[in-house]
Amino acid sequence: MYAVGIDISKGKSTIAIISIYGEVIENPFEISHTQDGINTFVKKIENYKKEDVKILMEATGHYHLPLLNYLIKNNYFVCVENALVIKKYCDIDLRKVKNDKKDSMKLATYCCEKWYKLKKYEPDNDIRSNLRLLSREYSEYINIQTRLKIKLTNLIDKTFPGIKEIVDAENRYQLLLEIYEKYPYPDLVLNVDKNTFINDIDTIAKNLGHRIGKTVGEKIYDLSPTIITSFSSNDSIKLTITGCIAILKETLKITNDLIIKMDKLAEDLKEYEVVKQMKGVGLKTRSRLIAEIGDITRFKNANALIAFCGIDTPPYQSGIFNATNRHISKRGNKYLRKVGYEIIKSIKSSKPKTDNAVYQFILKKENEGKPKKVAKIAGLNKFLRIYYARVSKLYK
Repeated sequence: MYAVGIDISKGKSTIAIISIYGEVIENPFEISHTQDGINTFVKKIENYKKEDVKILMEATGHYHLPLLNYLIKNNYFVCVENALVIKKYCDIDLRKVKNDKKDSMKLATYCCEKWYKLKKYEPDNDIRSNLRLLSREYSEYINIQTRLKIKLTNLIDKTFPGIKEIVDAENRYQLLLEIYEKYPYPDLVLNVDKNTFINDIDTIAKNLGHRIGKTVGEKIYDLSPTIITSFSSNDSIKLTITGCIAILKETLKITNDLIIKMDKLAEDLKEYEVVKQMKGVGLKTRSRLIAEIGDITRFKNANALIAFCGIDTPPYQSGIFNATNRHISKRGNKYLRKVGYEIIKSIKSSKPKTDNAVYQFILKKENEGKPKKVAKIAGLNKFLRIYYARVSKLYK
């Protein structure tokens, strides 16, 4: 039996092959992630039975995917190990040596030592792969959107302070963008007759489905004479405002399109209807939740799912000392933690009148004196246990 350790780099890999008894079959050699490079590697192992060969590589974002996909298609046993696990294993040496050749040998040695515990990599189906891809894209655009919103708030504070509070930006952000793009300075408002301005704002609001246009328009007009701006109107500030709003509008459209596409993809999965009925899960969170959890059969129990989320509190005990005040590990999927926290905030803010187990659990923790954030994390723990119980039944 033969262990193959592959140290993945961008565009190339370093490979070592040893027998399960520790005999070096092939000293570390490099291949490129091209067909010729992969053929060179396959020739090294083609004389061995496939069932006698196990290949180990660490997860490296997307760099390992070309080689991984080829090996899976050709029915080789491939294990993709967590990079942190490999790092901890390599750190056992007293003398720290770090290069690709040494790393490939350590991976091959790890493969030998864990031979009977290694799990064969099982690729997700196309729906789950596409869902995860779109979920990560959504998160990236939300990060960009957040930075732009902060920038726009700073611009508003300099040119038209107070308008954001009037429009109630949290719930009517698109309306704020349209009004501020057209009237970025109070002088522009005062140059228009009051009734004309109010009717214009009302038209903008109705086009976006809001009925508060006249109220908002009147408040903005009354506010305008009292405003003292930090910047006078000029071409530079106008260009900055126009650019910020244009990009912000585009990101809002893209994130909305991504959510619609993800929801359409998720409809074909068994758990979609179950997740859709769960309290606190809405259009913007259900497909992302399904995408980040992935195939529920990967987890042997609910505790494994909670650990994957990174909200578990591992025990810490030594001798007579037993820690009782532990922080969550955060060794897990940060995207899942984020969407989970959004769901819990939604449950908490909606204050469901029906008997909701998660909401009642959060209240219980708060009544015990737990800080509100700690109570929400405990609620997320409860929510994931319910998710696991309901969805795992569908795949038995």
